[in-house]
Amino acid sequence: MERPGPSGVTGSDASGPDPQLAVTMGFTGFGKKARTFDLEAMFEQTRRTAVERSRKTLEAREKEEEMNREKELRRQSEDLEPTSSGSNVARDCSKSSSRDTSSSESEASSESSGDELIGPPLPLKMAEEPVNHMEEDILGPLPPPLGEDVEEDDDDDDDSEEEENPVQKIPDSHEITLKHGTKTVSALGLDPSGARLVTGGYDYDVKFWDFAGMDASFKAFRSLQPCECHQIKSLQYSNTGDMILVVSGSSQAKVIDRDGFEVMECIKGDQYIVDMANTKGHTAMLHTGSWHPKIKGEFMTCSNDATVRTWEVENPKKQKSVFKPRTMQGKKVIPTTCTYSRDGNLIAAACQNGSIQIWDRNLTVHPKFHYKQAHDPGTDTSCVTFSYDGNVLASRGGDDTLKLWDIRQFNKPLFSASGLPTMFPMTDCCFSPDDKLIVTGTSVQRGCGSGKLVFFERRTFQRVYEIDITDASVVRCLWHPKLNQIMVGTGNGLAKVYYDPNKSQRGAKLCVVKTQRKAKQAETLTQDYIITPHALPMFREPRQRSTRKQLEKDRLDPLKSHKPEPPVAGPGRGGRVGTHGGTLSSYIVKNIALDKTDDSNPREAILRHAKAAEDNPYWVSPAYSKTQPKTMFAQVESDDEEAKNEPEWKKRKI
Repeated sequence: MERPGPSGVTGSDASGPDPQLAVTMGFTGFGKKARTFDLEAMFEQTRRTAVERSRKTLEAREKEEEMNREKELRRQSEDLEPTSSGSNVARDCSKSSSRDTSSSESEASSESSGDELIGPPLPLKMAEEPVNHMEEDILGPLPPPLGEDVEEDDDDDDDSEEEENPVQKIPDSHEITLKHGTKTVSALGLDPSGARLVTGGYDYDVKFWDFAGMDASFKAFRSLQPCECHQIKSLQYSNTGDMILVVSGSSQAKVIDRDGFEVMECIKGDQYIVDMANTKGHTAMLHTGSWHPKIKGEFMTCSNDATVRTWEVENPKKQKSVFKPRTMQGKKVIPTTCTYSRDGNLIAAACQNGSIQIWDRNLTVHPKFHYKQAHDPGTDTSCVTFSYDGNVLASRGGDDTLKLWDIRQFNKPLFSASGLPTMFPMTDCCFSPDDKLIVTGTSVQRGCGSGKLVFFERRTFQRVYEIDITDASVVRCLWHPKLNQIMVGTGNGLAKVYYDPNKSQRGAKLCVVKTQRKAKQAETLTQDYIITPHALPMFREPRQRSTRKQLEKDRLDPLKSHKPEPPVAGPGRGGRVGTHGGTLSSYIVKNIALDKTDDSNPREAILRHAKAAEDNPYWVSPAYSKTQPKTMFAQVESDDEEAKNEPEWKKRKI
């Protein structure tokens, strides 16, 4: 279908653009034929493209499966390759005979061979010889014909080697520093989701850090002292993340919620009872604590009273069970650290005599495993922790060693590493999320170098990596499995977070990208005016331009300024005190006690205002003019009249 051009002719009649019209309109392109679309041809082309793409995908998949099959057969053939030279000679003879014989004989010989994978694969045949694919499949896979495939296989092997190297997974490319205070950060806790970090130190403070709410200033959003004047020794979030176990230098552990409010406090036991199993709580200083990994609301603490106790949040008035570590002679020994196994069925504790004892959680009498010389006696073992698979136990000793134990063969350590100085009773160790590395920190004297975070490979226990943290000791370390970030507590009051932008998730990455908020300006005090919403403009109070002038006017107004009224009369008029004194006694003496009115005749004193009231009845008389009776006074007789009226018998008697 042809569209007529603007000049009145169709596209077929207009051989070219009209130059005059082009000059008039300012642009060309008149008289061209309209473009048409063949939808069926487009659909057909699209279908063919899709079919071709699907075919290529299937071919690539088949080729990949074929290469995998060839690799498997080649590996099997290498495993089954005979070592004798006679078999090699026989195999060479069979190869030469197979080249001379016909294809049918080769097929017969291949059928008569009993085992397909007797030797290595056959070499490539000449180009002019016919290729028997069945024979090649049976006797062994062919080597890759091109060098490119070999290089690709080498690259895959290199990648797999890099993936197997656990050092490449350490997230230490970036770090942030959280300033807790000036004293040692002795406790770290991170909730299971990795959103909130809590730190505790020797300054009795517990600070909360929210990664999602912090900006680049890295300030804690809450600070509190839950245990008053006791050093914080351990902080741990529960497996649900809604409670925090706080263990301090006191004998009572506390549980607080995510916002720092107290949930419960363990009861204190009776120190005068000999058998510690009969008391309701600890009687001496605590060392550490741990939540049960499976049961909600259950946790464990160990103390200087030579017991390990389990508790329930719902019952703070009494412990749930008591474990009493003993020496081989049956004497008491103080546990310095304790922990649960990953499944929660075992309880492990390290003691001051160097032993490590492991109990079944339901059997409190005798330990299930007891190794009496795990570390040097008299040194406080600061940490024991289980691996993620639950079969290996790592212990950080006060004798500057780190040891690895297999609880299935708990008779000697698997590995031991020395030269790891420690000066804190809470220096800990932890496993990497993939269970291939073990991490611990080292301590240094002030001004004698920097503390390090040391990484050991679990399989060989080689010292594979180190990180210089700061010019102070490394006390706490925590490797979160979900965030893949390492938290470190140091001896100079800092908490450091190490992460990698590519290998880590959330956590410190959330607050680094936020810019620091500007400080708000001080708000000025202004007088607020109350404006009724529906008042007419003529009834509204005008807003004063200058508040100072209005305040000066209000100060002069006695009603608005609430100025007290001066006295009506007398000395001290207008607020001035008279010369006679301003005390109450002087006022009474002057106005009442020194009144010179003559009150010798009481009747006249009472009726001294009667004449004025009668002449000018202004106050009382008008109100009682109709109801008040007339006043009638008694007549008083004189002495002469009394004598006259005296009876006769009295007179005769006189």
